[in-house]
Amino acid sequence: MNDDRYTVISADCHAGADLLDYKPYLEQRYHDDFDAWAATYVNPHEDLLADCAERNWNSERRLAELEADGIVAEVIFPNTIPPFFPSGSLMTQPAGPEDFARRWAGLRAHNRWLADFCAAAPGRRAGVFQILLGDAEEAAKEIRRAASAGLKGGLMLPGTPPGSGLPELYSRTYDPIWAACAELGVPVNHHAGSASPPLGEEPAARAVFMVETTWFSHRALWHLVFGGAFGRHPELKLVLTEQGSGWIPGVLGMLDYYHGRLVAAGTRAGTAEARFGAGLAEGMGAAPSRAWRDHCFVGASFMRPHEVPLRDRIGVDKIMWGSDYPHDEGTFPYTREALRYACAGVPRVELAAMLGGNAARVYGFDLALLDPVAAKVGPRVAEVAEPLTEPPADATSPVFARGASVRVW
Repeated sequence: MNDDRYTVISADCHAGADLLDYKPYLEQRYHDDFDAWAATYVNPHEDLLADCAERNWNSERRLAELEADGIVAEVIFPNTIPPFFPSGSLMTQPAGPEDFARRWAGLRAHNRWLADFCAAAPGRRAGVFQILLGDAEEAAKEIRRAASAGLKGGLMLPGTPPGSGLPELYSRTYDPIWAACAELGVPVNHHAGSASPPLGEEPAARAVFMVETTWFSHRALWHLVFGGAFGRHPELKLVLTEQGSGWIPGVLGMLDYYHGRLVAAGTRAGTAEARFGAGLAEGMGAAPSRAWRDHCFVGASFMRPHEVPLRDRIGVDKIMWGSDYPHDEGTFPYTREALRYACAGVPRVELAAMLGGNAARVYGFDLALLDPVAAKVGPRVAEVAEPLTEPPADATSPVFARGASVRVW
């Protein structure tokens, strides 16, 4: 930790190649298919068509903007359109049999591109690589390949939205994935948006998506807990990113309640609840709150003022702040203001952990490399300690939203 500045590592940023720049990273046998697909593809995302889109792939611009915002390193989730996908992979529904092989090829191309992008800024980027869930053994192979290529951000776990036809995340079908990640020390990241079912485009559907999307993402937590993944793979780490953090204490209390009640019921044959608790204790291992303490972390993107006072209940050592660059809901270019608005008054040691120390530990960043950079560009401790009462007039991040309170999920 620097004497007067914080070393800030964003645990939630996004990047990806420009569409045609993925071609060299595809296996040769897919090049003709890619040319035909790209020739007719229309990008549905306005932010990937604007001048600012190059923030996703322009390494020099990205470094300069993040440093100007006080950030010295980043965990990189996907953002642009990988080959053969209809839209960004975070939001795309699972592939059917006819698209499965080509989607896999597209994700492998993205992972190869990402390894090169991270290598362009040594020690400053931890790339999160992608898989598909339809073949757990193939996924385990890609985990090993991507980790050996230097992608330190770990695995991005896709969701299993209702109607997808995929086994739920509590299924032992995915044990090869958990085993590979546990063995290699690879974090399993689950990002908001990747588990929601399709709802359509009506105004009501879009509103329902905003209300429900984080809940669908939270499901990964109780699926892995009740499914026993942490018990079978004690080194497994789960990171829940851009899903808020204020919901965590209440949900852990609820999960502990159901765990205790169902485990007890499982020993009382003939009761109505017995069938729900049968075999649960043997299969899942520790109680949910213990599983959280031992295995889980939160990528607390643009952490809001009402979430910060809950840090002790969440676990100060579990929270990793994120800017969500380059999204417009992120804190760029007002990260310093966002920290003042939400975090003024937090003890320095705690805030240093949430802003960078925890992410360095989880993702393997070298603070000895990053601290000298932060000594030049990081937010000053005294500056962050000064409360901000009036947000910047043109700020778009929810961190500055008025009237926010603790959420149900």
